[in-house]
Amino acid sequence: MSKKRKYYEFPNPESEIGKLIKRRRLQMIIHSTAYYEFDTEFISDDKWQEWANELAELLKKYPNEYSDRFDRYFEDWDGTTGYHLPYRDPWAYSTVQYYINNKVFS
Repeated sequence: MSKKRKYYEFPNPESEIGKLIKRRRLQMIIHSTAYYEFDTEFISDDKWQEWANELAELLKKYPNEYSDRFDRYFEDWDGTTGYHLPYRDPWAYSTVQYYINNKVFS
């Protein structure tokens, strides 16, 4: 009997703002997972902060533009840290493992 792989879907927003919010949210989770769980960095701290600040502003201006299963982690998020993000989430963990194993960011 083969083990079924779980697939995690994220909604595909129609607006460009929604697409950017989705991308930044997932980037914050991926990079927090790499940092806190794997002690590795895919991007510089400065780049992470740039993206975090951008996301914080987007979430303030467009609070209903994008929604997924990670909404609760981004409620009132100000971009100061990624420590509270779900870096042990199976999707995030396996994605980072894939990136590391396949040297996606090297």
